[in-house]
Amino acid sequence: MTGRLPVLEDLPALAGRSVLVRVDFNVPIGVDGERRIVADDFRIRAALPTLRWLMEHGASVVCATHLGRPKGAPDPRFDVAPVRARLAELLPGVELLENLRFDPGEEANDPAFVDRLVAGHDCYVNDAFGASHRAHASIVGPPARLPSAAGRLLAREVEIIGGLLDAPEHPFVAVIGGAKVADKLGVLRSLVAKADTVLVGGGMSYTFLAAQGRRIGASLCDPSQIEACRDLLASPGTIELPTDVVAIGPGGTLHPGEKSVAEGDPIAVYSGDLPDGWEGVDIGDETRGRFAAAIEGAGTVFWNGPVGLFEDPRFAAGTRALAAAVAACPGFTVVGGGDSAAAIDEFGLAGSIDFISTGGGASLELLELGDLPGLAALRGAANAPQGS
Repeated sequence: MTGRLPVLEDLPALAGRSVLVRVDFNVPIGVDGERRIVADDFRIRAALPTLRWLMEHGASVVCATHLGRPKGAPDPRFDVAPVRARLAELLPGVELLENLRFDPGEEANDPAFVDRLVAGHDCYVNDAFGASHRAHASIVGPPARLPSAAGRLLAREVEIIGGLLDAPEHPFVAVIGGAKVADKLGVLRSLVAKADTVLVGGGMSYTFLAAQGRRIGASLCDPSQIEACRDLLASPGTIELPTDVVAIGPGGTLHPGEKSVAEGDPIAVYSGDLPDGWEGVDIGDETRGRFAAAIEGAGTVFWNGPVGLFEDPRFAAGTRALAAAVAACPGFTVVGGGDSAAAIDEFGLAGSIDFISTGGGASLELLELGDLPGLAALRGAANAPQGS
């Protein structure tokens, strides 16, 4: 990533100007009676400093966001009415356009859609870090047409996430979990080269265990990635995998999201190989202790992805233990959005984390590639600082 991002101070005078702000208000929507409501307004509140700054400098502010996956057509399940209502409560006077993804031109990066989007606006601000890894019309199109800047949230995300690779305090410990190993091999390669220790858990860990020759029973595995995992394990760097796992046996039923579950399912802890038909769903006590000890002594921690099926309370202990270890770590702690942020919030530990990213996928791609389409577009804006 070369060149400095244009920031709010790089915009022209804003008094009497209209500013289009791309935000990431893709928030959880719940139901209160028959009314749709915002279930978690974290992403809305995170954008308020940028919106307030623009208004204080005399701009009229129009926000634009996506919400869900409406597949390029209007869908009442994904209209932004509840988001607009919550934004109006938090900061009156800001307009919010309808869901960008109601138009197929958004995801297709259609120039005609960009033209319609920027019409009537004088400047553009991207404060949607969580969407900036997508080359969508509202992300990469406006900087080629309007004076543009990174909002406060986006600039802070880039500073923090980029700093993990540039100048972390050591020991630097990365904790990577989640289900899909194929989605995270790239960032793992980057982190193994930079971090002192990489702890791997969650569903993705079983492909690594299979690459070591371990029998993993019915656990999640991507056979097409076993060789890539084997190569990564053989590379310089320290990767630690679970040595014991909590598993559910044949005939057992998983209950993601339920606070109480039926008793009687076959559940056991295994060290080493898993029997046929048994599925690993959490890390065991020994692994929790090893992982927590590595985190305890870290100067920097980056965590992305749960290490078990934490939505099912029977298999939340591993993720809860790591969340507590990250929260208690005296070093600088970063949680990379997504399910990790949801877990931290569920366990009541968000206030003990130094930085919680608003973009899980974007933070991983920035760590892996060092840049994002949305950032490159901003650096190409006519008002972007040159030669720095």
